[in-house]
This record gives sequence, C-alpha cells and structure tokens, in this order.
Amino acid sequence: MIDAVWRLESAKIIAALTRLVGDVGLAEEFAQDALVAAMEQWPAEGMPGTPGAWLMSVARRRAIDHIRAERRHDLTHGRLAHDLRQGDTTGEDDRDDTLRLMFLSCHPVLPPPARVALTLKLLGGLTNAEIARAFLTGEQVIARRIADAKRTLAEHRVGFDLPGPAEAAERLASVLEVVYLIFNEGYAAASGDDLMRPGLTLEALRLGGMLAEAAPQSEVLGLLALMEIQTSRADARTGPSGEPIPLHEQNRGRWDRLRVRRGFAAMLRARELGGPPGPYLLQAAIAVCHAQAPSAEETDWDQIVSLYELLVRLTPTPVVRLNRAVAVGMARGPRAGLDLTEDLTADPALRDYHLLPAVRADLLLRLGRTEAARREFLRAAALADNAAERAFLERRAAAIPAAEPTGALLGPAVAAFLAGRPGATARSYGQTLGRLRAALGEHTPVAELTPAETARVAAAAWGGTAARTWNRHLAALRSFCAWAGRPDLAADLVRRPEPSPEARPAPVWRDTDAALRERALWWLLHESAAPVTRVLALNVEDLDLDDRRSRTGITWRSRTAALLPDLIGDRTHGPLFLSGRRPAPARAPAEGDLCPHTGRRRLSYERAEHLFKTATGHTLSALRLT
Repeated sequence: MIDAVWRLESAKIIAALTRLVGDVGLAEEFAQDALVAAMEQWPAEGMPGTPGAWLMSVARRRAIDHIRAERRHDLTHGRLAHDLRQGDTTGEDDRDDTLRLMFLSCHPVLPPPARVALTLKLLGGLTNAEIARAFLTGEQVIARRIADAKRTLAEHRVGFDLPGPAEAAERLASVLEVVYLIFNEGYAAASGDDLMRPGLTLEALRLGGMLAEAAPQSEVLGLLALMEIQTSRADARTGPSGEPIPLHEQNRGRWDRLRVRRGFAAMLRARELGGPPGPYLLQAAIAVCHAQAPSAEETDWDQIVSLYELLVRLTPTPVVRLNRAVAVGMARGPRAGLDLTEDLTADPALRDYHLLPAVRADLLLRLGRTEAARREFLRAAALADNAAERAFLERRAAAIPAAEPTGALLGPAVAAFLAGRPGATARSYGQTLGRLRAALGEHTPVAELTPAETARVAAAAWGGTAARTWNRHLAALRSFCAWAGRPDLAADLVRRPEPSPEARPAPVWRDTDAALRERALWWLLHESAAPVTRVLALNVEDLDLDDRRSRTGITWRSRTAALLPDLIGDRTHGPLFLSGRRPAPARAPAEGDLCPHTGRRRLSYERAEHLFKTATGHTLSALRLT
C-alpha cells in the first residue's frame, strides 16, 4: 500500500518541494525522508485518511528544517510557513507543479538517456533498481545518469518556472519524446528475452495521462491516444510461447476495447482543440484506422498511406519512411513497397535496424522471390537484439526451402579470408568485412554480389569519415574482392586524397592536466613518431634510458626522457604502459601483457585513444611529428 501511494503521490510532492526550495535534488531527498517516515509509522499506527497530504506535510517540514539550518532568506521562510498554514495545495497548483517537474526532468540540456532515467525516477516514483531492470542495464549506470542529470541542471541553473511562449514548443516536444521513448521500450523491447515490458508501457500511459491533464494540447492528447490504442493490442501481439504475432494475423477479438475507446476519446478531444496535426496526432490517426477495421482485410490502407504521406512531410525520418513503405506495399502491391525501401538500404541510420531487412523479406516473399526473402529474414535475425524477435525471424527463414548455393557464401568466404591473415591485419580487415557481412547477409553468394551493392555499403558505413579512414576500409575491401576472384566489386570505389602531414594542425595538448602515464605516452608518441601499437607494446626491459632508445628501434627526446624514470619506478619487467585496474579473474590477459610487479595489464589501444580524445578532442595519430 505504501508503494502504491508513493507511485501516485511522489511526483506531486517532489514538484511542490522543487518549487519551494529551487533544487530538484534536495526536493527528492525531502520526499524520500517522508517515505521513510511512512514506512516506519504507518505499519504500527495505520495509514492516515489522506496519505498524500501526510507525506506532503512531512516532506515540507523536512524542507523547513533544512532551510532554518542553512539560515535561508526570510522571504522563503515566510513563504514556506504560509504554505504550511494553508494546508494541502489545490489541485490546480498540483497540476502546475507536476507540469513544471516534467519540463525540468526532460530539459533539452540533458541527453535522452538521462531524461528518461530522471523522468522515471521523479515522476514515475521508480527506484534505480527498477529502472535498471526495465532497460536491462546496471543499477550503478542508472544512478550515475540520474546524478549527472541533477548536476547538469544545477550547473546550467535550470529554473523551475514554466518555459515562456518562445521555448514552450521545444520543451513540450522534449517531454513528449521522453514519454514516447519509455512507451516504445515497453511496447517493443529493444533487447532481452521478452517482446514487451508491460511495466514501462503502463508507466508511459500514466505519465501521458498526467501530461494530458496538466497541458491538454492536441499533440499531447494525440500521444495519449496513440499509446492507448497500441496498448489495446498487447494480449494479441504474442502467441503461447511469447512469439510475436504480426498485426495482420492478430485475433482482433483479443484487443482491449476499453483502451480503444479511451484512445478514440482522446482523439476527439484533440480534434476539438483544432490546429494543424502534429506527428503524434497523425500516428494516432493511423492507429485509429487499424482499430476501426473489423478485420485485417477491411483495413483502409489507402487512408493509411495518405496519413503517412503527411507524416513523411512533417517528420521525414528513416523509420517513418520505412513504415510508409509497408503501407504502400499493402495498398498498391509489394513491388511498390519494395521500391520505396531501396533508398533506405543506403541510409546510415538504418544500417543496423533489423526491421528494414524484415520488411524487405516480407515484400520479397509476396513477390515470389523466396530465396532473396530467406536471406533477408536471416539478415534481420542476425541484427535483432531481442531474443523473441530473433527467434521469430529465424523461424520465418527456416520455413522457406533453401536453394542450392551458387558458389561460396559471403560469411564463410570472409571467415576463410581472415583466417589466412596475421592477427593485427585480421582484426583491422575484420572491422571492414564485418560491416559488409552485416549489410549484405552471411548467406548471400559472392557470385551474386554487385559493385553497386558494395558501393552502397561503403557509402553508408564510411561515407562521412576522414580520407585516411575511408582509404583504410577501401584497401580491406579491395584485398578481399581480389582474393575472392571478384575485383570488380570494388570498381566503383575511389581512393580519396589524404592531406599531407605538414597540413595537419598540431593539437594543443601540452598544457592538459593529465596523469604521468598519459603525459609520458603522449610525449613518446610525439617525439618518436612511432605507431601507437608499437609504443603500447613496449616493455620496461626493452628500454635503454641512457641512450634514449628501445630494442625495437623506437627513439625519443628530452621531454620523454624526463618522464620515463618516474613512470617506471622500481619496475624491471612487464609492460611499460599499464591500465588503471587489475583484470578480472575471468578475463586474465596473456602472460606478456601482465605486469609482475603490480598485477595490472597492458594499456589497450582503445583506452589510450579514449583518454586522449577526452582530454584534447584529437586522435592519437595527431601526436606524430609534423
């Protein structure tokens, strides 16, 4: 009972306290104090008649005690005392404070993951552990996100007042985005074993209802209608074993008609408000079309296509365009839908989106191109992180008889090519060819690939990279294509001119407040002009400090020479540059990468690159002599 009361009342309490003390972190602490008091007193004394008012009163008294201890401003003191004399706030004040808290927790200054975590914490009343379980991440990760969010809000001096007209639309859009992110993660879980996470779905509905009550605007009501109608399908979306059931195959008698009516009611309220339709209202109208059809065959796909055309003009995101392709495929035939997906295959935003090959597979299957459909189902399954979706896609592929392969398949061919390369080369080439395998499918015959497909993959994956990075991937592709007997596959790819070393600006890094290890590494790379991997592979016993050189031929100058003795200390063997932590027992490194003196492992290239980018914004390659 205490937990239920807390879920219902915590947002109003934290919002009211934030308005009074001006600090969301302090407000949450006072609210938590009131919760602790309830857990101590209510089991013994019984629940009060108005538990929300009881919690609010205790929390306010905690706030007053704090302000008195800090000797705050007399005006604030008087305002708190006046609020206590007035008793509980009115419903209108509660709604205003809740709306302020929503705008605060979803402020654009915060990154989306932090907005989601803070919203669920402050407005949903969820614990860090509950949020972590919902998003399949660690509790410490969530705690850090929330703490960072509170600190960011304080550093940017984000006030508790409602935004003015100039920024109200942007801030409201951020709030709606967060609520919809929470809903989508519950409605179609991105990862894990289950297709849905009902707890998040219901929490998003509750937040949407609160927002619609506090700010009854057409887009807010449209989002609420969309979530209600989509949630109505929950019982029909999965089979007995939790497997997904596509929309056109669902038993519509299992749809929750009460939620459908709630969605319709929210849509009617939105239409009464008038104004141009926004993206959520258009998506809700599409959901209404589905809900109004007695069966899948009676769905008004022409109307849905018209709505998607409006939505694409308003928000031409790749996912919206993919959904439009599905609708066009239903209204005008699979060929028309497949044509609309062709441009999307080159979109970098969809390169790892499993639903793109899944949609293409369905359209190809309806066209009778069974083998191409089977490969697309397998590619979609390889990209899917959700176990239920992955198993469903694999079953779809298995249901299609496999054709006799014409020559080597791409996946085994890449594996065979990499197996004949040295370790460092195999790792470098593996990054490039792994992207090729993911984009074109493991089971695609090499003989059936085209130069246009290779060029499309390269443009989507590395089109925006620097010339040096592009050329590195191009070299890997050309090497593999020549090995596979298909040098023509890289014919459409052109090497880019790289800037001369003299033209590269020297980074400003010498005055950074970095640790001894970082400074020694950076100066050694700068003075030696040696590759990063060679420098990180140095061992203490390789060094001749007096002669300023290593057995492997790396030399350095005075700045490095001044730092190395302090870095080495009493060590006589093992890696020169060490990581900051000892390795876990399950991840023991090779003996040569472990320091016998400290038990720490060799500093990795990835960690060294991250440290330098964090400190300077440059890559380690910029440290070589110019």
